[in-house]
Amino acid sequence: MRTQVGIIGSGPSGLLLSQLLHLQGIDTVVLERRTQEYVLGRIRAGVLEQGAVDMLREAKVADRLDREGLVHDGFDIAFGGRRHRIDLRKHTGKAVTVYGQTEITKDLMDARAAAGGNLVYEAENVQIEDLDCGTPKLTYTKGGENHEVVCDFIAGCDGFRGISRRTIPDNILKTHERVYPFGWLGILADTRPVSDELIYVNHWRGFALCSMRSPTRSRYYIQCAFDENLEEWTDDRIWDELRVRLPDAAAESIEMGPSIEKSIAPLRSFVAEPMRFGRLFLAGDAAHIVPPTGAKGLNLAASDIHYLSQALIAHYAEGGRMDLIERYSENCLRRIWKAERFSWWMTNLLHKFPDQNSFDQGVQRAELDYLTESEAAQAALAENYVGLPY
Repeated sequence: MRTQVGIIGSGPSGLLLSQLLHLQGIDTVVLERRTQEYVLGRIRAGVLEQGAVDMLREAKVADRLDREGLVHDGFDIAFGGRRHRIDLRKHTGKAVTVYGQTEITKDLMDARAAAGGNLVYEAENVQIEDLDCGTPKLTYTKGGENHEVVCDFIAGCDGFRGISRRTIPDNILKTHERVYPFGWLGILADTRPVSDELIYVNHWRGFALCSMRSPTRSRYYIQCAFDENLEEWTDDRIWDELRVRLPDAAAESIEMGPSIEKSIAPLRSFVAEPMRFGRLFLAGDAAHIVPPTGAKGLNLAASDIHYLSQALIAHYAEGGRMDLIERYSENCLRRIWKAERFSWWMTNLLHKFPDQNSFDQGVQRAELDYLTESEAAQAALAENYVGLPY
């Protein structure tokens, strides 16, 4: 098989790249080792920066997003039993949109299927070969048969544990990582959200977050040990712990119900550089991970695809233009490190750390106080939360 761009991974970044290139007449093949049902069953975040929303509109997959997405002009930070609103619209003129990553994936899958896109699910043992020549190739196995895809370029959108990053030689690739000493226990329930906007909670028992996927579906998180036994967390125990950490008014009004999904996610910060090796590009979780506190994971993947799609479109439209391709890693990483800094800052601001002493607690409380008292501090938080420019 021959294609222009081979894409590994059918998450939002891989599908978005395939759709954007298709609209410009560029051929792609997407390889995914899981089933389509498995990919659609993954529960992920859903707070979208305006830049990500604009990209989905550019990709012509935003009809349902525009109908069902929840536009939020602000969010609350709660500590000391009180809530303090951060007005995004006031400080930036922008907002964020709540729309689940699973829904984005479905919209992109539907668009690629309608366009006759070449998506191969259950592609096993995917390997990247011949990166040192002008036509690298992807090999894989499906149904017991071996297959080969010869490409001009390869986009590794295959996540943190995928093959793409591991293909870059150790003497070229440099990684940076911070692992946090706690996790997030999440619960999804078909209950009315406790608030119209997100509530981030700093509490002496640990962080909590009140979020949502729709006006009738809630998503809540509580900080827990990263090695907690999920089976020990019954629905009743989660609801009880959540109510303890929320301000009184929110705790009293929370609507409880049976969980649809429960999981514990570890928190880490991770960056790999460079994000390009010859004709191989890394995008999304293959290149970087952020703790979910700042809602940057999916949004960083979207910005990677912005830079990558623009570079590839320019290459094919302008006689083999290479300057944007050569600057892809530099352009992405400039924005990635700023989002990593913001996510690290939010995580330190709101969580209880195991080794936190009285000095650390005092500094954290002073930071929270300063944030609620300073318009400049709120403006800086809002600017980063809605998303820095591409």
